[in-house]
Amino acid sequence: MPTPIDGKYGPSVILSMLNFLLPISGNPPLVRQISNYLKNEAKLYNKQNFDLVINDGDMGSNVLAKKRKINSVFVTNQFRPKLLRSHFYFYPSLIYISKQIANATKIIVADSAPPNTICEYNLNFPDKIKQKVVYAGHFSNGMVTIPKPKSDLEKLIENADSFGYWMQTGNRSTNEVTGKKYEQIFHSEEMRDKKRIVSHAQNDPSIDKVIGGDGRTYSISDALERNIDWIQIDVGFLSEQEKDTVLNLCKYVVINGSHTAMGEILGIKAKPIVGIPVYDEHTNQLRWAEEKGLGILARNTQHVIKAIHYIQSNYNKYVDRLAEFAKNFDRNGAQNTAKIIAEILES
Repeated sequence: MPTPIDGKYGPSVILSMLNFLLPISGNPPLVRQISNYLKNEAKLYNKQNFDLVINDGDMGSNVLAKKRKINSVFVTNQFRPKLLRSHFYFYPSLIYISKQIANATKIIVADSAPPNTICEYNLNFPDKIKQKVVYAGHFSNGMVTIPKPKSDLEKLIENADSFGYWMQTGNRSTNEVTGKKYEQIFHSEEMRDKKRIVSHAQNDPSIDKVIGGDGRTYSISDALERNIDWIQIDVGFLSEQEKDTVLNLCKYVVINGSHTAMGEILGIKAKPIVGIPVYDEHTNQLRWAEEKGLGILARNTQHVIKAIHYIQSNYNKYVDRLAEFAKNFDRNGAQNTAKIIAEILES
């Protein structure tokens, strides 16, 4: 499927709209891309004669299944998201997209059932299709890994005082703009002595470094060997074990509000979040978390700093609310979805 063209702050609306009819940045016009894609997928449908089709965000496939009277399952955490007022021009496309999703035989929401649905404000199902909606649970990371010897990073942080975990996620432009926002925050006077680990979601070892309280920069191994009192640790890419260790030891997490990350942090690790949204989808989920007392939605540098201070000052309240939420969090979305699909095939 064609994807939007990157801009400075996520996908570029202007370039992506121009690309609808014109070639942009080496991408053929979207009309041609979509037409070719649907033709090729239609050939696959004609050849295979599917009994059931499972789609995750692929509306073209969903439409083809409807036209061929094939049962289809649509897995999603969005249907008709609430938009910021300044983004009203997206509304017609939202209506169009939601109508295509509604063609599915069954819509599976990858989240806990209400009132614990993180993506609640991104759904807004009309009454006429609610009978085909199933809340299967969150698609959390269920991988079982064999414990390995502790890495130098894990050893460096295992006895550290209170620190925050700052996550960068998303595509290139989203990742970059999040990183720039973080840097602005770190340069403020109030954050100079606040310990933090920053994961860049880039498999690049050259990013790995430690900034000590003395202002000097060290490698992670050197910082461990010299027992450096660190302020900031930058990591290009955390292993699953390192990520698990960081989430277990940190006091709070700063994220952009992505659905998968929020489920893991709030529902499994029960850690409060400070959210800096990039898209309306993120804003909706962070607003929901704030209303439930699980974190704070922050919109600018000063708000982030105030949010961190507020969470630290009221930490026990957040711990209690998160414990209750985690108790009701359904992390078995993948398994439950597999059961639903198996039942449809058997029937």
